[in-house]
Amino acid sequence: MDCYDGTTDPNEHMDVYTMHMSLYTSDSAVLCRVFPTSLKGGALSWFERLPLNSIDCFETSVSMFGTQFVTTRPHHLSFITLVNILQERGISEVVHGEVL
Repeated sequence: MDCYDGTTDPNEHMDVYTMHMSLYTSDSAVLCRVFPTSLKGGALSWFERLPLNSIDCFETSVSMFGTQFVTTRPHHLSFITLVNILQERGISEVVHGEVL
């Protein structure tokens, strides 16, 4: 299992982690204690900065992890979503040195 660095899909990492760990245990305390070993880089730094005793069970860890790295989840845009994207008023786009 690859360690998570904060740049890919956090849901996929959590699914892989949970699947691997389910081979050995389903104990929430053990899952919490081992979880940091599946992290590296920015993700590990985030985890190490969490306040002491802020994680009371594995579900809390899953929720906090998902919230922290939500922006790295892949987003599937549909045609309707793309059509509904609007530019804010007062914001111009510069193309080849010209303001549009």
